[in-house]
Amino acid sequence: MSTVTTNPSAGVLGRKLGDTGVVPPKTKELRKDGDADIGDRRIQSDSTAEMYSVGIGGMVQYPRAADLVGNTPLLDLTALCPDLAPGVRVLGKAEYMNPGFSHKDRIIRSILTKAEDEGKLYKGMTVVCASSGNTGASCAMMCSMRGYKCVVITSPKCSKEKCDSIRAYGAKLLISGPGQDYMQMETDFADANPDWFSVNQYDNLANPEAHFKTTGPEIFQQTCGTVTHFVMAGSTGGTISGVGGYLKRVKPSVKIMLADPVGSVFTNFFKTGELGEGVKFLVEGVGKGNIPGCLNMSIVDGVVPVADGDAFRMCYTLAQSEGIFVGGSAGLNVHAAIEVAKTLEGPATVVTLLCDLGVKYLSKIYSDDWLLENGIDCSAESVAGDDTSSSSNSPRER
Repeated sequence: MSTVTTNPSAGVLGRKLGDTGVVPPKTKELRKDGDADIGDRRIQSDSTAEMYSVGIGGMVQYPRAADLVGNTPLLDLTALCPDLAPGVRVLGKAEYMNPGFSHKDRIIRSILTKAEDEGKLYKGMTVVCASSGNTGASCAMMCSMRGYKCVVITSPKCSKEKCDSIRAYGAKLLISGPGQDYMQMETDFADANPDWFSVNQYDNLANPEAHFKTTGPEIFQQTCGTVTHFVMAGSTGGTISGVGGYLKRVKPSVKIMLADPVGSVFTNFFKTGELGEGVKFLVEGVGKGNIPGCLNMSIVDGVVPVADGDAFRMCYTLAQSEGIFVGGSAGLNVHAAIEVAKTLEGPATVVTLLCDLGVKYLSKIYSDDWLLENGIDCSAESVAGDDTSSSSNSPRER
């Protein structure tokens, strides 16, 4: 049963993004054509035509893959829970539409660009990245675009599809062995090789800064400022910290809710300030056994623990009801968002992220053999019987 735990004194734990001196971009007025400027990017409200322009000599200018990061659409998921109070909506931001098929494209672009601007990364260097999979795939993709060699280190938990995609981009993939910490391996490699650049996604504040400057403003603009709740799982903590930091800056009443797989230490840390003991869980790319430097727990207003089975069954519900094919972290986010939405009176707009594409998990979440091996029931009967409008999973506030 999922429960929502709220924080009556949010503001005492974790590093503050504001300490980095990041200033939120100005939210500009919508122009008559319905488009909104955010930094040097545009959100097109009704067409992508303006991504193409006529350049010098009358040649049409077309975007490259790297230009397509961000500005993903918001999808209405409210129909998944028909018994919500009138005026309550649940929206999912389709981050699987990024060129690397996940929201991690945003942070790798930010980290590499900042390192280049500061002279820490330059031609001839090798980029090394520890990742549960998606950041590694994004890093391998961006390095192929920018001409860097890339080494990605992951754990045996990473799906075969994500491992194969990392190799397809030309990166070297290393999988940690028993007793090895893949995150520490990244640090050790960078220390031993002066011409290697460490991405350090768990502590690099260019990670939350990417979401502070892009994802947060996009959500605020796309909801026309009506967003009331942002629900997001954490791993590095960059997304919830960056988006949450921006939304609270421009609209302090927005509630930031941390979706957390059962077994992760984040829930206990939120409740008690103590790390506690982590327990194995199956959802990839979210939850943790430690507290990363990018996670700003002070902006989190509540926590929603989600069991593996609930996350995976939501993946099937999204695919079979909405035609949305996503990974386990997205299923976890949507399940948590609906749990939050069921506690609300309208009007309210609950936004979450659809983090990555389901194709990355064909050998796991979408494999009957893997589900059976791990004791997860995602049969048609169980998915059909998982009524998201039922009060049996209603959250409880602390």
